[in-house]
Amino acid sequence: MKVSLITTVLNEGDHIRRLLDSVARQSRRPDEMVVCDGGSSDNTIEVVREYEGRLPIKIIVAKGANISQGRNAAIRAASGEVIAVTDAGVWLEERWLEELVWSLEFGVGSSPSLAAGFYHSDPQTALEAALGATTMPEASEIDPAKFLPSSRSAAFRKEAWEAVGGYPEWLDYSEDVVFDLAMRKKFGAFAFAPKAVAHFRPRSSLAAFAKQYFNYALGDGRANLWPRIHFIRYFTYLVALPLGVFAAITVSPWIWLLGAMAGLAYVRRPLQRLARAKQISAATLLWIPIIRVTGDAAKMIGYPVGVWGRLFNRR
Repeated sequence: MKVSLITTVLNEGDHIRRLLDSVARQSRRPDEMVVCDGGSSDNTIEVVREYEGRLPIKIIVAKGANISQGRNAAIRAASGEVIAVTDAGVWLEERWLEELVWSLEFGVGSSPSLAAGFYHSDPQTALEAALGATTMPEASEIDPAKFLPSSRSAAFRKEAWEAVGGYPEWLDYSEDVVFDLAMRKKFGAFAFAPKAVAHFRPRSSLAAFAKQYFNYALGDGRANLWPRIHFIRYFTYLVALPLGVFAAITVSPWIWLLGAMAGLAYVRRPLQRLARAKQISAATLLWIPIIRVTGDAAKMIGYPVGVWGRLFNRR
């Protein structure tokens, strides 16, 4: 099968070499790599062109395109029957593409059209290690029948992309979730390829993480995704937590103990992941509850903004 690897870029001149070097090291190299630039104002295109002698690169420019528009433009320009997708800010393990293509050919199901790779965080600070443990599942936690992969590590047949109408160009965030849901509805579960690993660096500051999760929730609201989960979050923080504090003050101090146990349960899984990764330290332990609360607050602010945009057709 002819395989086209596509990615979108915007002002990635300082980071794109890491991805391109890892593509050049692939055990199964792509037959072509289509890079869609969204209108970079730095040296991104010049850096990509440095690799034209090492990789079969095709560069297209879609100035002002959002990520869905950029991906669709890259896929339209691709000539492969199989499309592999990744992000500019990652690096790929050597068997990444080989594992994805193998899963498409021989994965669970008859002639699967979809393959879900995996991803690991590549932290450089205590905050980033805590972010990775808090926000990223481990492969052992994945249910392949329900898994919706990030488009930093996925592959599919081009005809499947065409059948669902491509990535949703009306959506700036959570676009890969909407795309995955459409693909799974039409073709069934993704073939899970846990060894097709892309490594990415988590956000480097709490403010950047909060902005990321605000945007995720905004996208959820625009696309009407996970309303039940968002309702539970609002109920927990705005109803259950105040009632629990009131009861602990006025009824019984033992309720504080129940609250502490609930808090430990809330951070249990990140702690287990940190322990397995041997990244536990005083700093990472301190960051986990801060990250949890910050992420929840960002989602609670972002979701109604997205709902407002959906209801009143505002971006």
